[in-house]
Amino acid sequence: MKIEGKPYKTIWFENNSVKIIDQTKLPHRFVIKDLKTVKDSINAIKTMEVRGAPLIGATAAYGLVLSIVENNDLSFLKKSSEELIASRPTAINLKWAVDRMMKKLNGINEKDILKIALDEAKAIKEEDEEFCKNIGLNGLKIIEEISNKKRDTVNILTHCNAGWLATIDWGTATSPIYHAHQKGIKVHVWVDETRPRNQGANLTSYELNEEGISNTVITDNAGGILMQRGQVDMCIVGTDRTLSNGDVCNKIGTYLKALAAKDNNVPFYVALPSSTIDWHTKNSKDIPIENRNSDELSKIEGKDVNGDIVKIQIINWREDHKSAHAKIIRLIARADDPDADYIWVSRKYGIECFNEHYTSKVDQNKYKNILEKNDNVSPC
Repeated sequence: MKIEGKPYKTIWFENNSVKIIDQTKLPHRFVIKDLKTVKDSINAIKTMEVRGAPLIGATAAYGLVLSIVENNDLSFLKKSSEELIASRPTAINLKWAVDRMMKKLNGINEKDILKIALDEAKAIKEEDEEFCKNIGLNGLKIIEEISNKKRDTVNILTHCNAGWLATIDWGTATSPIYHAHQKGIKVHVWVDETRPRNQGANLTSYELNEEGISNTVITDNAGGILMQRGQVDMCIVGTDRTLSNGDVCNKIGTYLKALAAKDNNVPFYVALPSSTIDWHTKNSKDIPIENRNSDELSKIEGKDVNGDIVKIQIINWREDHKSAHAKIIRLIARADDPDADYIWVSRKYGIECFNEHYTSKVDQNKYKNILEKNDNVSPC
C-alpha cells in the first residue's frame, strides 16, 4: 500500500538492519526506524512500534536474523528466541514464526546459518503478503454480492487495526476493502476509534485516507446503534489468535461488536491467515492475555497547537481527587490484598462487593493494618 503516493511494506531488511515503520508515531509523523539488534526487535514488539499478529511474527523472524548478526552462537540464538516469544504472548503468529525459524536453523553450521535465516525470514514475510492478498480476493466476493444486491455504497464496520500496517501489505480485514476499492466498488468504512490506544482512529483511518477510501471514525460504542439503524452492511475484523474450534481472540471490544451484529442480523467476518490459527490450545480461557500499562487508559497522545506531539492525562488518579467512586476503583486496583479492599469498600460505603476471595466470614483482624490505613484516607 501507499503513503503519500509511495508504495511501502511494513518491514524489510537492508544493510544488516531491519527497517520498520514506527507505528507509535502515526498518524502525526511518518518515521522509518532501524532495528540493529535482537533487543531492538523485542523492544519494537513490546512498545508496539510494530503491532498486528502477522507483522509481529515477521519482526520476530527478522529479530532472530539480527541475533545471528550480533552473535553467531547457538545459546544466544536460543535465548533470543525465548525472549522474543515472551515479548507479546497473545498473538500466536509470534510463537509460530519463532518456532518455524528455530526448526529451520536446527543443525545448520555457523557459516551458512545467516543466509538460511535471512531466506526463511524473507519467506515468512512474502508468504504473509500473499496470504493477505488472497484473503482480500475471497472477501471481495462477499462485498461484490452485497454491492450488486444493494446497488449503493457498501458500509463496512471494522474494529482496531487489521490493515496493511498490521501485516506486511494489504492487511487482513482491510484487504477485501482495498480490492473492492481498486475494482471500483463504492465502499465506506465505519472505523471504531478502538480505545485505549486508538488504533482505529490513528492507524486504520490513516491508511484508508492514504488510499482514498471513504471512512468515518466513530466512538467504540456507536457500532450497535448504526447496525440497529441499518447503516452497517457487514463487519470485518482481524484476530490475534483463533483456536481450531473457531474461538476468536481479538482486540478488546470485538466481542460486543459481534453480539450487536448477531442481534441485528449483520454479517460478521473474521479475516485471518493460517498462521494465526492455534491448533493446540483447546479452550479460549487458556489463551494468555497481556496486561498493559494503565497509562494507556489514563493518558492520550496527540498534536498540540504548536504542532508538537504531547501526551496528556485525561483521568485524574490523585489521592485528593474529589470522586468517591474513583477512589474506590483506585483502592481496589492498588490493594495489597483483594479481600481487604473489598471489606473496606463495603464497610466504608455500604456497598455490597463480591470477588473470588470474598466471603461474609472473612477474618477482618487479619487485615486490620490495611483497613486502618485505608480508613484514614479521605474518601473525598
